[in-house]
Amino acid sequence: MASIQARKETNTLIIDFYFQGIRCREQTLLTDTPTNRKRLGKLIDRLEDQINQGTFNYRDFFPNSKNAAKFDPVAPATEASRIAQAVADMGATAKPTPLFKEFANTWYDEKSIEWRTSHKKTIRDDIDKRLIPQFGERAVGSITKADILAFRADLAKVQARGKNQTLSNPRINKILNPLRQILCEAADRFDFRTPFHNIKQLRVKRTDVEPFSLEEVKTIIDTVRADYKHYFTVRFFTGMRTGEVHGLKWKYVDFERRMILVRETVVDGEETYTKTDSSQRDIQMSQLVFDALKAQEKGTRSLSDFVFCNRTGQPLDYKNVNNRVWKPLLRHLGLKVRRPYQCRHTAATLWLGAGENPEWIARQLGHTTTEMLFRVYSRYVPNLTRRDGSAFERLLVSTLGPSPAHVQAEA
Repeated sequence: MASIQARKETNTLIIDFYFQGIRCREQTLLTDTPTNRKRLGKLIDRLEDQINQGTFNYRDFFPNSKNAAKFDPVAPATEASRIAQAVADMGATAKPTPLFKEFANTWYDEKSIEWRTSHKKTIRDDIDKRLIPQFGERAVGSITKADILAFRADLAKVQARGKNQTLSNPRINKILNPLRQILCEAADRFDFRTPFHNIKQLRVKRTDVEPFSLEEVKTIIDTVRADYKHYFTVRFFTGMRTGEVHGLKWKYVDFERRMILVRETVVDGEETYTKTDSSQRDIQMSQLVFDALKAQEKGTRSLSDFVFCNRTGQPLDYKNVNNRVWKPLLRHLGLKVRRPYQCRHTAATLWLGAGENPEWIARQLGHTTTEMLFRVYSRYVPNLTRRDGSAFERLLVSTLGPSPAHVQAEA
């Protein structure tokens, strides 16, 4: 009985059958795909029928084969000749594709110029540690939908690093995203159908924000060690992202206009552009933020270009702040441990709770529209009418008390 096999070295298909008691193996130029296997399957059906009927002509099916000379010719078979020509045509038009590891590196070199360093490192690690070990020696055009689904199923069994659970759906999606882009680009260049067709991303549960209450914020700021008091005041009451706070320089602090100009960010120690164009924004300082930055100026302006820095003048390190200051503080206060990013969510919910205008809040956060504001913080939205930050100021004063500047003004 004839069968279809694939040569490991080239991932091209081979027809394996017996004729007159002799095993015959005929190489094709067709890559191992379900479509090509189906096409060869039809050829094998005709081949076996003619062998069983005694009308098989080897040269008609495989005119250029060295095996043809081993067998006595029989009467020409017009239909078989046409089939043989069709096989030859298929082989002639099938484009060979490079190995996955070769094309993946080409794709990375071409695309990485668009990315920041931290993203380059993440993608490079996933390619080297996940994708190439799985697909590296395969021709890129031979990878099938079944291969991808099997790989995804295997990922779901892998234990997450440093955790007692398997990889999450978001993490699996992030690993598969570069694979999807690599194969789609290869399909476009080498004219084959991408095996990612109809493969959807795994469903990701919606994550609720976990902001702090204003009373909790007051407790955190009152308790945190003195050299981080101004840092967390700015984080809680400006909605700045971690990289934006760490990348804030004194030249971007405009005390005269009471504005923080978000222009740069620091990620993994690298100074770079903000997350998006819309992240380039001017944040209005509340009195608390103004006072905190004025106090911080006395400590670090002469030391560094960065507002918040270590003893050597370098920007703060996220892991160091998170592991040595933030988490121990929350545990000490008996508060649920959560990411420092929740400071940003806290600012948004406090503005909403104060009744500020959604468009004003969106501008402070660096959002282009209010859509995300309502989608993420919908349950915190009251009847919003204000638009200038004054309602937020009143909320802070009523809860935290007047700032030193207000007390002096009243005196």
